[in-house]
Amino acid sequence: MVAAVLCEQLVRIHRSGTTEVQALQGLDLRVEPGEVVAVVGASGSGKSTLLNVLAGTDAPSAGRATVAGHELAGMTAGQRVRYRREVVGVVFQQAARNLLPHLTAEQNVGLPMALAGTGRRERAARTRELLGVLGVAGVAERRPAQSSGGEQQRVALAVALANRPAVLLADEPTGELDTTSSREVLAALSTASTELGTTVLVVTHDPGVSEQVARTVAIRDGRTSSEVLRRTEVDDDGAARLVSEEFAVLDRAGRVQLPREHREALELAHRVRLALEADHIAVRPADRPGR
Repeated sequence: MVAAVLCEQLVRIHRSGTTEVQALQGLDLRVEPGEVVAVVGASGSGKSTLLNVLAGTDAPSAGRATVAGHELAGMTAGQRVRYRREVVGVVFQQAARNLLPHLTAEQNVGLPMALAGTGRRERAARTRELLGVLGVAGVAERRPAQSSGGEQQRVALAVALANRPAVLLADEPTGELDTTSSREVLAALSTASTELGTTVLVVTHDPGVSEQVARTVAIRDGRTSSEVLRRTEVDDDGAARLVSEEFAVLDRAGRVQLPREHREALELAHRVRLALEADHIAVRPADRPGR
């Protein structure tokens, strides 16, 4: 199966005069079709740069990045325009970046389809479908200022989904919303996956968002550092419980980023000792040879 998103040793270097900043330092990431994945990380970790590369607004400096089979490195300007119009949909945190204020909700949703050359009848049907599925059919004739923040974001999701993108990229989609509105937007993102078949990648710093998805990928220093996988288990009494497991990520070069709390607890710094055991690798401080 072709991955919806595939990054291999992805590097992005920003240059300002003689200064270079390596925002992505060999990042590896694979997202399967239909997955809903949250990407988290501290400010400066590289998560926003990753989203910009996947959105086609920034170009890889090295390595490989593909979305729905489209290789992002080396695209021409025209290819990037078509890619952003047909392959990915993007939702930003600020509603002003998602919606044109003088257009109604249905006009905003219809605009990307009109630009893509979709016929009027098909545009109208697709607009009704999206606004209905995302729970905002009631605001179809309202302009953004006449709707709540949560309604605006769900209309923005409809705009991003209008041309049936393979991947939906959401940048802090609940960052300016209250708890109730955030819950509605998260439900809409889940609906985009389950009912529309769209792969969803959410960049967020909000634990409340990342904990609502089955898989959370953490980025640190421009590389994927860990993943949390969540699943629901039913015990013998029929009670359901959520099980979360955290894993370190082994990249293609064999590197693993140890969590800070682990390093601090064992006072790991600079050099460490590795020992191959029967079923695991032991990591010890350099001054503790072990048995």
